[in-house]
Amino acid sequence: MTKTTAPEAPVARVLPLLSLPHLDRPFDYAVPAKFADSAQPGTRVRVKFAGRLTDAIVLERRADTDYDGALSDIRQVITAEPVHTPEISTLIEAVATRYAGFRGDLWRLAVPPRHARAEAAELERRDVAWESLGPEISLPELDGWDEFVFGRSFANAVIGGQTVRAAWQLQPNAQWETRLAELAVHTAVGGGGVLIVVPHQRMVDRVAEALTQFVSAKQVTILNHDAGHETRYRRFLRILFGGGRIVVGTRSAAWAPIQNLRLTVLVDDGDDQHNEPRAPYPHMREVLALRSTITGAAFMIAGYGRTAETAAWVQQQWLHDLVPTAETMQRSMPIIRTLDDSEVVLGRDSSLARSRFPGAVFASIKHTLAAEQPVLVQVPRRGYIPVLSCRSCGTPARCRHCHGPLGMPKKGPDQGSGSAAPTCRWCGRIDPHYSCPSCGSSSLRPIVMGAERTAEELGRAFPGVPVTASSDDHVKATVPEGARLVIATPGAEPIADGGYGAAIIADTWALLNRQDLRAHERALAHWMGAAALVRSEAEHGQVIVIGESDNPAITALQHWDAASAAQAELNIRQQALFPPAVLMAAIDGSNPAIDELLAVAELPAEAELLGPVELPPGVRPPAGADPGLHGPTLRLLIRVPRAQSKVLGHALRSAQIIRAAQQDRLPLRVQIDPPAIG
Repeated sequence: MTKTTAPEAPVARVLPLLSLPHLDRPFDYAVPAKFADSAQPGTRVRVKFAGRLTDAIVLERRADTDYDGALSDIRQVITAEPVHTPEISTLIEAVATRYAGFRGDLWRLAVPPRHARAEAAELERRDVAWESLGPEISLPELDGWDEFVFGRSFANAVIGGQTVRAAWQLQPNAQWETRLAELAVHTAVGGGGVLIVVPHQRMVDRVAEALTQFVSAKQVTILNHDAGHETRYRRFLRILFGGGRIVVGTRSAAWAPIQNLRLTVLVDDGDDQHNEPRAPYPHMREVLALRSTITGAAFMIAGYGRTAETAAWVQQQWLHDLVPTAETMQRSMPIIRTLDDSEVVLGRDSSLARSRFPGAVFASIKHTLAAEQPVLVQVPRRGYIPVLSCRSCGTPARCRHCHGPLGMPKKGPDQGSGSAAPTCRWCGRIDPHYSCPSCGSSSLRPIVMGAERTAEELGRAFPGVPVTASSDDHVKATVPEGARLVIATPGAEPIADGGYGAAIIADTWALLNRQDLRAHERALAHWMGAAALVRSEAEHGQVIVIGESDNPAITALQHWDAASAAQAELNIRQQALFPPAVLMAAIDGSNPAIDELLAVAELPAEAELLGPVELPPGVRPPAGADPGLHGPTLRLLIRVPRAQSKVLGHALRSAQIIRAAQQDRLPLRVQIDPPAIG
């Protein structure tokens, strides 16, 4: 060691924040004397690595090193604040093992880039206590938790700091944001930290609004990807310093360094927004479950629907059911009717000659509008006519250039009314001379009517009634009271003041027939979410479902029994050996790339290889893949018992490290429990 190094613990073991798998390990650097106090474990520094300056995290300070040569010096301390907390470090290690990922990738998800001005501002107020950020807090009552079986006992256990975990089934017209706010405020006043993760910004706003009934806006910290660079780092530091005791946000909030975490909540765990799109692709359900295990914090999954993964945890008694009482259900449920859309029923309804809706639907809408109440119509797709098929043989219409689905957009204002020519929804090419590759017919028919076409149809049927459209490209948060038609896609339904008088759930088959392992559970969750916005039976609220009455998902909706539906889905997955009954890894790449990985991967003896098979059109290949050079993108599935999750994660992680050290390696993507299997 030179004389310029720190007098005590002169060696810093650091983790470079790089995306190279074979460099996901600690390296030793000398600590110059000027950084003796600032380069502490958890701080972010800059080191010279492979000839260039690289950001790194200090993992520990040591008195000696195992390296034989002279150590390079730490070049700069980016910030003396320890952004690397022991709890988040342990969580990152656990997630990296679970998803065969690398710590550098996860650190970039967990810790936002430094912003000097934000850091200076937060350092000035780091000693400000959370309690002093607002007026004196009036603790809310917990009577609302009596609406659930053992709900009050659960709430008291959370507030008391016990490690309790629950699958929270919401009832119609549930004021779940208020219930969460009550529990969060009690926990925070007792000195505990609260983390609430929701799928999208609309829910963030709703939860934050509920919390500000009891605490000030400054006592609620919001974390999401939409916040600017400075704002996000400022809020991150506020949480780190203890001033952010209640944190609400989307998936980026799952990594918030909350002190004394006592309660973690995930809302609607089946929503796709909880899937991290960047490597190693963790799901927030697993991240929060691991965090609950590490910290001993209470954990709750809340939602109208229920996933098979949640059902598996309930079956294992890792989660316990938290369901509404019979009295609560009787008081809150609307009437739910099913209109069978079989050929027999449709053939008897003369109104279908001019509309796809049965006459009973128009009668219900007319009655509700006459009572000056809004009507919600849920349709499965946005656009005008988003999906087409051959009128003769029923073959789905696909683009001849990219194989994307053909639809019919609405004509522009200068083109008259109706739909335009068939247009590809992927590449945008127009195909006015389409012919079916199966039978040669040039005649097309709509498979699904979009939100725009539905709004146009109902607008003509009820002239003078305001029509509001809400879909994923233009979502309305709320609609006022009064007679109004609201056409919305699943998940984009606005909240109506006082509730909807009626809801129509159309084209149920479109969601049920999706080529997706989760089609039925997501369809049920979407329908329950829409039905939950309707007034109770006592207020004459009704839901009309257009679909097959004997379909299990529709039956579960009528009985408001997502738990049994999820258990039935889990039973099917267990018989078919699909997740979550087993752990599955998807390896995407060319055939030579997959062979490279298998050659070095020490897979567990129980591992079963399925495939590889060619990925369907539209599935994105790994970054850097060139199908023209290496062949088509293939997918290999590796299936193991869930007890082997750590073994499989370690094996795939090690194999990627070995491949990363090779020259001219072919691109490959590894995902554990991918959102889509096929």
